[in-house]
Amino acid sequence: MARILVGCKRVIDYAVKIRVKPDKTGVVKQNVKHSLNPFDEIAVEEAVRMKEAKVAAEVIAVSCGPSQCQETLRTALAMGADKAIHVEIGEKEYERVTSLHVAKILSKVTEEVKADIVIVGKQSIDDDSAQTAQMTASILGWPQASFISKAEKSDDMLKITREIDGGLENITVKLPAVLSADLRLNEPRYATLPNIMKAKKKPMDKKTAADYGVDVTPRFDVISVVDPPTREAGVKVESVDDLIGKLKDAGVV
Repeated sequence: MARILVGCKRVIDYAVKIRVKPDKTGVVKQNVKHSLNPFDEIAVEEAVRMKEAKVAAEVIAVSCGPSQCQETLRTALAMGADKAIHVEIGEKEYERVTSLHVAKILSKVTEEVKADIVIVGKQSIDDDSAQTAQMTASILGWPQASFISKAEKSDDMLKITREIDGGLENITVKLPAVLSADLRLNEPRYATLPNIMKAKKKPMDKKTAADYGVDVTPRFDVISVVDPPTREAGVKVESVDDLIGKLKDAGVV
């Protein structure tokens, strides 16, 4: 029976108003609420549902980052994951960790635990790169199904419905495979108090990127981080001709 590896990223909570640091080197993260990335939460829920449906025997949650990521992993464990792996990366180094670094680590962890399915959120709500699943699949040489809104097991295949610009696309992928969860895949469960208490006793391995032979040396420098420009007020027009004229002036038509 399959073993599922789920990626869990710790991000600033979606309800927090982001503030840029005074020195423009990044955003303020100290004393700010963090939580499990919402798309990764959907990925955890899907993995747990697969286990409940007897599609998988074990769900392993993994997170890369500073020590606070252990709280994020406890959330995944409380939702139903069986065990967790924390790949610790120092807070300063983590500021410039890229999707490629994470994909390399995920691929190594996948090989170590002999996972058959890797599920991650389609993107994180902080950098919105939407690259990790695709890069992980490429490194592993596995089939991939991104932006999925439905997954059903059939023999050694998964029947996938994925969201594309034109609507929905139905495909099949052979296992082992890498999946990325879209918003409409499911609605994550709330972790109950008994499960939160049980999560504290579930195993969590602590590793480093060096343990997997992955170099997390920064590949870029941050020049400046600024707030987006304030949106200008709209203009009221008196007629359709005025509207067309303004659109022409703006080069739209």
